[in-house]
Amino acid sequence: MHSSFSVQRLGLLEYASALELQHREHARVVAGGEPTLLLLEHPPVLTLGRKAKDGENVLASEAQLRELGIALHWVERGGDVTYHGPGQLVGYLIFPVGRRVRDFLRRIEAALIAALGQLGISAYATPGYAGVWVGEEKVAAIGVAVKQDVSFHGFALNVNTKLEHFGLIVPCGIQDKGVTSLAKLLGAPQDLAGVADLVAASFHAEFDGRMEIPELAQAGGGGYV
Repeated sequence: MHSSFSVQRLGLLEYASALELQHREHARVVAGGEPTLLLLEHPPVLTLGRKAKDGENVLASEAQLRELGIALHWVERGGDVTYHGPGQLVGYLIFPVGRRVRDFLRRIEAALIAALGQLGISAYATPGYAGVWVGEEKVAAIGVAVKQDVSFHGFALNVNTKLEHFGLIVPCGIQDKGVTSLAKLLGAPQDLAGVADLVAASFHAEFDGRMEIPELAQAGGGGYV
């Protein structure tokens, strides 16, 4: 089946550079270019989405974050605060989704759940909380923005992530749930490139041949989730 999108493997990339790249790719897809999935890692960084208010769910001070070498960015995606760092697979989806944003989120979850199933992990999505869970712990966070009917931002799958850094925040603003990783669930560090292969294959299975190609809105249209 013809692929509906390309995949770019970017390795370790500073958050600000990745955000700039997303904006360029978003403009290209809005103009009719091929959709793309960007797969990468970030150096340690906290990002705060549109629900983060005054950053009340960041528990560390700016001085503590500087001492740990953790950057802080306010961004236009949905959701509250999350952590990115080495060993985490981040996927930015520059896809045409039209107005079917909730359906798009469910399909991201389905693709990630299918990939984890290939590793023998039984994961699930739950109404009200975007993301993928194993038991009472989140293994993948999801936060997207949609502008002019094209998405950007995406998901963060904890593979070999340093989970202690999540103690610096209330992840996604959810106080009564935990965070986990594939390394923790499977009892050993995982091959990040191999996991990226599984994730890319799952997204192709979910989206190839069924990509939404809406009539794109005029500049300034679209919304956020």
